[in-house]
Amino acid sequence: MSQVLYTLHGSLPLNKPSFYNYHRKEGKLLQHGSRSYPISNIQLSFQGGLEVVTHVKSSLKEKTCLYDGVESGALPHVQILKEFPREELVAKVVMVRFDSTILLREKMDWSSQSASKALYTIKYLHESGAKVIIVSEWSRKINPKLLAAEAVADILSSVLRLKVVALRCISCNMPLKMEDLQKADILLLENLSEYKEEVSNCSKFAELLSSGVDIFVNDSFAQSHKILASTVGVARFCYASLAGFSFDESLHQLKKIAKTNKKPYIAIIGGGNLNNKAAALQFLASRCDALIFVGLMSFQIIRALGHTVPANLVEPDAHKAALDIVQFAHDKNVFISYPKDFWCMNQHLPKQFEVFPAHGVSEGWLPIDLGPGSLDEIKSLVTSSKKIIWVGPVKFRSYRPYSGGGSKLAQMLYNRSQCECEITIVGSTACEVIKNQTSSISSFNMLENASAVWEFLKGQKLPGVMALDRAYPFEIDWNVAYQDPSQPLVVDIGSGNGLFITGMARKRKDLNFLGLEINGKLVRRCLDSVHQSGLTNRYFIGTNATSTFCSIVSSYPGELVLVSIQCPNPDFNKPEHRWSMLQRSLIEAVADHLSSEGKVFLQSDVEAVALRMKELFLKYGKGKLRLLHDHNGVKISGNTWLEDNPFGIRSDWEQHVIDRGAPMYRLMLSKSTGS
Repeated sequence: MSQVLYTLHGSLPLNKPSFYNYHRKEGKLLQHGSRSYPISNIQLSFQGGLEVVTHVKSSLKEKTCLYDGVESGALPHVQILKEFPREELVAKVVMVRFDSTILLREKMDWSSQSASKALYTIKYLHESGAKVIIVSEWSRKINPKLLAAEAVADILSSVLRLKVVALRCISCNMPLKMEDLQKADILLLENLSEYKEEVSNCSKFAELLSSGVDIFVNDSFAQSHKILASTVGVARFCYASLAGFSFDESLHQLKKIAKTNKKPYIAIIGGGNLNNKAAALQFLASRCDALIFVGLMSFQIIRALGHTVPANLVEPDAHKAALDIVQFAHDKNVFISYPKDFWCMNQHLPKQFEVFPAHGVSEGWLPIDLGPGSLDEIKSLVTSSKKIIWVGPVKFRSYRPYSGGGSKLAQMLYNRSQCECEITIVGSTACEVIKNQTSSISSFNMLENASAVWEFLKGQKLPGVMALDRAYPFEIDWNVAYQDPSQPLVVDIGSGNGLFITGMARKRKDLNFLGLEINGKLVRRCLDSVHQSGLTNRYFIGTNATSTFCSIVSSYPGELVLVSIQCPNPDFNKPEHRWSMLQRSLIEAVADHLSSEGKVFLQSDVEAVALRMKELFLKYGKGKLRLLHDHNGVKISGNTWLEDNPFGIRSDWEQHVIDRGAPMYRLMLSKSTGS
């Protein structure tokens, strides 16, 4: 094994297929004191040093770390289908969770962006050579024709222009068979709404759904706020979990809501249930210049401002939340607008209507729509705005599906959209009003499922988003990270406090060393050490390498000659998480990106962990990795392990294990020449 270091030194031919087609862009240097950081879009903390994007608390009153104007913990950067290597889809079994409210609606505009992207996800996978399985839930509320899976298959066959066949395997509790995949272009599984295991996220049900599936594609953003077997559970059983084209577009629209790139920015807020949405309203108040209340919530705001409101329009337990929102907006200098008058209906004479001031609705009259004075004030605010979000219906306690006020508001927004105003419409009712009242919806950003958006605005993590694989969201300027980025690269996954990387960097100045570590505090400490020591061939990145290894390493200009994973910390109390670090996608990426004769060094003080790492790398290494044997190896429990650390540099935990006289279980893998 003494030759291992020597083999890393030579000029090896680069054999590194691009896993993601990222274009190299000129990195922006972040200056902090005398330091420069090669990663763009990272926020600097007030205490100094580099702020590593980590978990974000849901409380909107606390300072949060933002990426691109969006709380990164609530909306992480996920892997998307359009950036996944297309050649990796060939002959793979891919399951798509599609949105039935988009593809199965009775009256569907197939030219709409949501429908076209949802269709494109399925067609793209089929055209890429994948074996496609699709699954969703549906009901006759969406489309009266939706009775059996066979009827749904016929509808999808006609719109996709592909042969879609309904397959019964869930009800029979039968895993998918490979011969089933030959029956049609696309297979449709049964209606998920018929199974209680779907909403309970039953692990066995999720495993049955994903049996035989290699890659999971979630294209149902409308369900992302729920924990379902078909959106969350299945991700555990597939080696890659990606966002489809429709899902990705919805994420893009969601990020736009949180950005404050255009001012004035106003929020038009309809609907009710203020108490449940208080955190979301505070979030909007922290971003917007004005909050315009146009629904049932407006009465709670009117009451919080000290005005009288009819008892039947008061929401129980909402008064304190309304007071807090008014105070929060006042502290932020955010203007609050509420209806100044209403069209009201006589409860005893339903055909009699009259306009009343907001503070003086007579007994026996029920507000049903915005009055002319209210609409005039809204128009003046809308006319001067550069960015608008409308979320929730203009609807009070009325049985009318749409109000005249909503229609007039839709026309105002359409007129404003023609003046380069960025407008986002949220919720099925608001989106329907826009579609009915405007000649074109292409100038609007539209998110029809309000529930997922409200949860995001509250600062809650969306389970359907969190279940997807991560991608590294920052651009790295390797010329800043290293003095010579053309030197061969060594990556230590789970680098801890950086002792191994630092020791190796001192010993081998002809190599560059990169530590990937999920613990942000350790990364900041290591980066401080980098700048104090003056070593120009080591660097550290705070990230979950399981998901981001590909997107980080694929942009490196030199070749990857060594990857080390040392003493991963398994959670033996949670068997399902025990090997979570060694996902198939990570191992395949290592095998792809290693140069010819590149090495993988694995070690642990727990023999079961070392054996499992060895087994997984040989299983998922695509036949490119072989085990290196050492005549000086030591046998323990019938298995041969490397007797010594071949590099002569120990990690902190390895040193701790050696000091207490316990054994280390080490092995080395090599990538075959020409692989």
